[in-house]
Amino acid sequence: MKKILLLLPFFVLCSHTQASGRNVQVVENEVLVSAKDDTNKKFLKRKVAIGRFSNETQYAKGIFYDKENDPMGKQALDILSSKLAASEKFLLLERSDLSKLLDENKINGNDLSATIGADYLIIGSITEYGRKNVGKQGVFSATKMQVVEAAVSIRLVDVSSGLIIYSDEARGEAQTTSKTTLGFGGTAGFDATLSDKAISEAIGQLVENIINKCTDKPWRTYFLSYDDEAKLIAGGKTQGLTSGMTLSVKTKGKKVKNPQTGIVIELPGKEVATATVLMSQGDTPETEYSFVEVSGGDVDANNLSNYYIEEK
Repeated sequence: MKKILLLLPFFVLCSHTQASGRNVQVVENEVLVSAKDDTNKKFLKRKVAIGRFSNETQYAKGIFYDKENDPMGKQALDILSSKLAASEKFLLLERSDLSKLLDENKINGNDLSATIGADYLIIGSITEYGRKNVGKQGVFSATKMQVVEAAVSIRLVDVSSGLIIYSDEARGEAQTTSKTTLGFGGTAGFDATLSDKAISEAIGQLVENIINKCTDKPWRTYFLSYDDEAKLIAGGKTQGLTSGMTLSVKTKGKKVKNPQTGIVIELPGKEVATATVLMSQGDTPETEYSFVEVSGGDVDANNLSNYYIEEK
């Protein structure tokens, strides 16, 4: 009888564990299905231009320093580009000639979005950078640590309005440690990769916010041509447009000046028709276009600048 009583808790525990295991399995299956649905969801990629990434610190600025070819600035730009590309939500356009484009825009009075050719513009800078060695000496052991700290600032501009929709700064740190005991142990020399790691950590803290800000606003494009022969819109396969996809054709909203800020804002537009994608052509993201069929309303072919096409 004693043996039976001792085994009862064991059987109860096993029974409870198996039941719990089955419950966990059901939850996991539900999560997997949800994740699969998100993966299959079509997403239209935004065009993002990285205008510049400057080094505003005094690090590595000697007599022969070239501002246009700053290695640390290019390093940060490459890290940001890599992280944004990994999200698969953007078409990245590098605008190293941003200052020239902006000057041209001011002189000729061109539309900023047409000049840059992107939906959003990112401008970044390394605002702080430092490297230090920290040591600790004991009776039988010694520890040496190399530490690199970096601060990165980023501004995200909505090209259509010229407004800064996101601005933030983040800090990153990277370190390596070597230890010796009674004269034995590893020794670490100068580690150049710590710069990459510190800057990468700082940028990584900002990337998610950049992605969220860029995807908050619906994808938008414009008419290139509208006549009996063909109706064309900008954008194609690389942005995610596929045959049969339906888009909303809207008139541009009225522009009003906000008396509180003095900034001119565009009110929401009105849907007047539907555009169905037929096929796409073009060699590069900048030159891609799509043939569409417009139905459900009328479009004034002589005033195409009054319309835009938006994802539903």
